Amino acid sequence: MRLRTVLFVPGDRPDRVDKAYSSGADGVVVDLEDAVAATAKAQARDLAAAAIRDRRDRGCLVAVRVNAADTGLQDADLDALAAALPALDAVVVPKAASPTDVIRVAHRLAQLERAAGIACGRVALLPVIESAAGVLAAESVAAAHDRVRTLVFGPADLSLQLGVTPTADGIELLHARSRLVLAAAATGRAAPLDGPYFALDDTEGLARSAALARRLGFGGKVVIHPRQIDVTRAAFEPTAAELAWARDVDEAFTLAERRGVSSIRLADGTFVDYPVAHRARELLAGGTGGR
Repeated sequence: MRLRTVLFVPGDRPDRVDKAYSSGADGVVVDLEDAVAATAKAQARDLAAAAIRDRRDRGCLVAVRVNAADTGLQDADLDALAAALPALDAVVVPKAASPTDVIRVAHRLAQLERAAGIACGRVALLPVIESAAGVLAAESVAAAHDRVRTLVFGPADLSLQLGVTPTADGIELLHARSRLVLAAAATGRAAPLDGPYFALDDTEGLARSAALARRLGFGGKVVIHPRQIDVTRAAFEPTAAELAWARDVDEAFTLAERRGVSSIRLADGTFVDYPVAHRARELLAGGTGGR
């Protein structure tokens, strides 16, 4: 399943969780961390577990973001999910700054899966890189465990740490974003997910932010409101011009291969060899031209 849009929803709002399943997002993350007040954490665990356990299949990935290990809340979050594990696809690991942050959750999940009698390793992990240490350790975090599906970029905490203001054009966090893309590619993970754009009423800014993420090599983007879904999804879909280019490349290269030729030049001067042809064929197959 491609994750172009991943909607975060507060874990203590089961009404919103149910609506999120029907929102059209490719993934839904029930949040026990930043979206839940400190005084509501315990109640949120029970509500989130019930909302996940009782979900009807909507064809989207369903995940939970637990609290970070240093809060002392993570074990209780994971334990509360035990009854919901058969309906859970992934756990989002916040503030991942080292392989230890990932391995710790992976080991606890294995214990819970065995106790529940379900296949060990079925629940994936999505570590969030949201600190300078996490950015510098992104490759080791991505490679920390087989459960890691990909990385998620967290711009809010990183911007605070660096003393910068996140913008739609993203130049202030360009290096950090590129480190995540490289780390995911180097470890064979899926293209990472860009973090959210926080200005809900700025549709143009959201479109620019999502377009930048796609150009950098991200596979999708976190959204924080259902009205951000359509704009974000559109940014990660190939344009008509891209599809026309891909068809031209595929047709010309297929003919060349039949002649035993593996590099050609199109009528407009574009040089095409196997990497370019593979990118074109992935676009035609429904991908984004990346991994």
